[in-house]
Amino acid sequence: MSQFLMPSLGADMEAGILVEQLIPAGEKVHRGDIIAVVETQKGAIEIEVFEDGTLSEWLIETGTKVPVGTPMAVINGSAKMLSDVPDPTPEVPQPTDPVPPPLTPEVPQPAEPLPIPAIPEEPAPTPDLPELEQRRKVSPAARRKAAQAGIDLSTIQPVGGHIVTLADVVVQTDVKQSEASSGSNLSPMRAAISAAMSRSKREIPHYYLAQTLDLQAAQDFLTALNAERPPQDRFLIVALFAKAIARALKKYPEFNGHFEDGKFVTSEAVHLGLAINLRGGGLVAPAIFDAETRDLDDLMASIRDLIQRVKSGSFRAREMSAPTITLTSLGDRGVDTLFGVIFPPQVAIIGIGTPAPRAVCTARGIEPRLSATITLAADHRTSDGHRGALFLNKINASLQEPETL
Repeated sequence: MSQFLMPSLGADMEAGILVEQLIPAGEKVHRGDIIAVVETQKGAIEIEVFEDGTLSEWLIETGTKVPVGTPMAVINGSAKMLSDVPDPTPEVPQPTDPVPPPLTPEVPQPAEPLPIPAIPEEPAPTPDLPELEQRRKVSPAARRKAAQAGIDLSTIQPVGGHIVTLADVVVQTDVKQSEASSGSNLSPMRAAISAAMSRSKREIPHYYLAQTLDLQAAQDFLTALNAERPPQDRFLIVALFAKAIARALKKYPEFNGHFEDGKFVTSEAVHLGLAINLRGGGLVAPAIFDAETRDLDDLMASIRDLIQRVKSGSFRAREMSAPTITLTSLGDRGVDTLFGVIFPPQVAIIGIGTPAPRAVCTARGIEPRLSATITLAADHRTSDGHRGALFLNKINASLQEPETL
């Protein structure tokens, strides 16, 4: 028997809210199954289990916020135990679980009749917010909680789409309480980013390098590759960046891994974090696993899938905690150069600016070439500028021979 704990999804996470129990008590689970959804400052994240067995009971109710490391469920044994039909019997007594009569206190919630004041929200839409109200749905639990906490539903931006859930209201309630207690007006997302970046700047001795990339060969390669492909299957240059970085890291492993408890541990695999902005503001950098082993088709498919899931608020716990290095690009924002801040416990972040034609001196004279600035922010505890320069040179060299990626 083992306990399924509230996971840590990053150095900036201290607690999470159990939003959904996707597997009911008594059902078998297998390693990799998504069994719950947890709400963090960075949105709703699917949580997978890492063993086979039977989920014998949930220890906390949905909507409950608990610190990282708190037991959320009990998983019995390995897959073999599934045949131990006798187990289910003893589980029957689990009804003792209802012991969490802490739920009882919720019973008094019938004091919800108070939320009647929320009713005025319904007539409100008629005047100004008719379109929003029609497109946005509110779960009963969320409406009840909002009424109890005095939260205006029209001020909530649902994380997962157009439905305002209980978790959305809980987060908004936390923000309200935080503002009241500390005077801060930071949203949970901005507070999480602030905490992680402050820690990074406080603990990591950054150094920065920049180099100009000649992307003409990469662009010509993509043009030829995409000529016969429908728009939805075309390659983007970010796939070439990802592959070139993953390849360079095999030669310069001091930029790939985690620095924790005073020690740097190099990662054999390259789990490339991809910085993606969120609709509601802020950003996350979930991992593309084993980027060094994937071909371009696979990488491009993974990047599309990751971006789509982040936009819909559906990414997984392991994707948030696994990155061993991060790639951030503002390629569509017209930024020439960007220097990232390392996300602990990682030791490096690569930034790429907007590709644009520039006049370049070549053996044939001055030519217009597609170029972009690549930057490296790295941890001086694990590397230095000399190795950083070689690392960037290696990435640049791979992009001059894109057909080999």
